[in-house]
Order: sequence, then structure tokens, then C-alpha cells
Amino acid sequence: MKKGRLLQTGTVLFLLTFLACLLAGAGGVGANPAAATVGDLDLPGKLGQAIQEVPVGTGQGQIDPGAAKGFLGIPGAPQVNLILAFLWAIWVGWIFSTVGAFGGIMAGVGHMTVFGLGPYAKTFKDTAPTVNKLLTDSIRVSNQFLVGLSAFVSSINFYRMGRLVWPLGLALGLGSILSAIAIPWLTGGKVSFNQYQGWFGLFVLLVGCFLFYETTPRGQAGKKSAKAAAQAFEAGVKEKGTQASGVRVTKGGLPVVHFTFAGVEFKFNAVWAFLGGIVIAALSSFLGVGGGFLYVPFMTSIVGLPMFIVAGTSALTVFISMVTSITSYISLAGAGIYWSLIGVELVGVFVGSMIGPRTQKYIPDIWLKRLFVLLAVYVGIGYFSKGFFGQAWVPM
Repeated sequence: MKKGRLLQTGTVLFLLTFLACLLAGAGGVGANPAAATVGDLDLPGKLGQAIQEVPVGTGQGQIDPGAAKGFLGIPGAPQVNLILAFLWAIWVGWIFSTVGAFGGIMAGVGHMTVFGLGPYAKTFKDTAPTVNKLLTDSIRVSNQFLVGLSAFVSSINFYRMGRLVWPLGLALGLGSILSAIAIPWLTGGKVSFNQYQGWFGLFVLLVGCFLFYETTPRGQAGKKSAKAAAQAFEAGVKEKGTQASGVRVTKGGLPVVHFTFAGVEFKFNAVWAFLGGIVIAALSSFLGVGGGFLYVPFMTSIVGLPMFIVAGTSALTVFISMVTSITSYISLAGAGIYWSLIGVELVGVFVGSMIGPRTQKYIPDIWLKRLFVLLAVYVGIGYFSKGFFGQAWVPM
């Protein structure tokens, strides 16, 4: 018991320290060079005002008013292939609804790298730092739109399948609301793309390394309940005509809630879950992701749940956080939304989110974790190196 509390306390302190470092690096505005500027391009909001000061031209960090309009209606901005966006969104919906995490990270990979929005934002680093930061905000909130829908669809699907621990999801979700409001308000328009990409990569890499440890024999020690539940559920799925037992809440009092899954009993402390939601949502909102890549290790490593019920529970928590964070980014930070792109992506996410819960039960628990680890390490190394050192150490 003491060891478990020490692990919980250490985890929360680590996350709080990491968040403090993120916020400390989120400032700084450079000076625009003296040059002819584009003037009013009839773009709305803070971005429209900031773009008026961008130098005219066809080079890096400049805007040609006569160029074809692209992302957010900016002349010369990347023109995203909507078919590619649809297919990528299916992948985002599938990975999130299968693992309960990584949807926001994969959405970020799509927006930053696949669609070319990251390199475009970088071009304004010196010529128009405010535009650089506002484009970063748009990428952050765009990621969250995709994860929010996937989380909503996945929550419903997993609940119907008896694989959602709704008291835990609500406790984490309620804790997330405070941070999902505060972070967009505090950091909107203040984070450069390089800072965002570097911190994004570093934290994903750390989580990936931690989850790799969890797949080792030493990391698996002490998780007998989660392993027994996973094995019982897998066995139930394989037997024809037999359904594995779903989640059943057996004692709903505070602070400790008891429930069973596949005949194995689990419990969690609702107060710790609430506090965990506050800290995790602060980090995920800053990074512009759903937070599943933090909720998943929290539930598997600290609470000790099997992956079969972690995905659905994470989805409920992420949905609550995303609704709050998206609203805050738009209303408090003034983030621009490219609705035509978001609309196509949401359709793709819906398709992927319907497929994920129906395929997840056929993939062994350990392979779900290994897939998560592989993606986390690769993306983490690439974005960490590219954001902080200017060049990716792996192909991206």
C-alpha cells in the first residue's frame, strides 16, 4: 500500500514539474523586420490581425496576396489533399478507439508532418512570430477536434460492450475540466511551433520508454489482477457462444470504488483519479492532444487495469476534456479553425472509431501495448530532435 501511494505521489510530482517547464518556455516574441506588409486579407480573428504585419513576397516567412488560398484561407499556405485527410483520419479514429490513446498524437503527426502545416508555421518564426504561434494554436485545437469525436463514439461503443469503467472515467474527466480551461487561456498565442514540437516529442518519448518497461517481465510483476482479467477476457472471446463478463460496479462509495471485470475484482481511489485528471489534462491541453497517452499508463500502471477496459475508460475522460479544451481554445485563445478540413477529418474519424472497438478484442493485450510503445518511441524521437535541434533523427 505504501509503495503504491509513493508511486502515485511521485508520478503526480513529475507531471507537475514537467508542466512547469513547459509553461516556462512558452513566452518570447521577436521583432518583425522592416518591410512592406500584406495588409488586410479579410481573415477573421487574431490571425487576421497578425497576418496584416507579414512581409509581402514569395520567400520563406512571407505571403504573396495573389497566391492560391490554402490552410485557414491564407494565400500560399499548404493546400491539404482532402482524400488523404479522410484516410488519415480513419487511422486516427482506429488507433484511438483501439488503444484508448495516441489519437491526438497521430492527428498531430498528420497536421504537422503529413499535411505540411508544421514546416509552414516554422517559416514565420523570425518574420512574424505571432503568426507562427497562432498557427501552432490552430494545429493544437485541430488535433483535439479529431480526438474529441473519436472519444465520443468510442465511449458509446465500449459502454455497450461492457468495457468502460464509467466511475473512473468521470472522476478523471471532472478533474480535467479546470486545466482544460486554464491552459488555453494561459498559453494561447504564446507557444512557438519549435517549442511545441520539441516538448510534444519529448513527453511522448518518455511515455513510450515507460510503457516499454511495463512490457518487460519486471514491469509485469505485481500486475497479476490485470493479467488474469486480460487472459480471462481473451479466453471468453475465443470460446464460441461465450461472452466475457463485462465491467460491473460492486461498491460505489467514496473515496474507493470497487468493480469487477471478467470475474476479477479491481478498485481505485476517486480522489487520486480526480487529481490525476487535473494534471494530465494540463499537459495534454498544452500539447494539443487528447491525453490518452497519459491516461492509459495512469490506468494500466497506477490503477492496474487491463488494456481491454482502459481504452473505453480513457475515451470517456478524453471526451470530457476535449469539449472543454476546444471551447477554451476558440473562445479564450482565439484559435483559427479550418472548417472544411475539420469536417472531412471528422467523417474519417467516425469511420475509424466504429471499427476500432470491434477489432480490439481480437488483438492480445501485450501486443496493444507494444504497438503503443513502437509508435511513441518513433514519434517522440523524431519530434524531439526536430523541435529542439532542427533536424529529425529518424525519417519523418
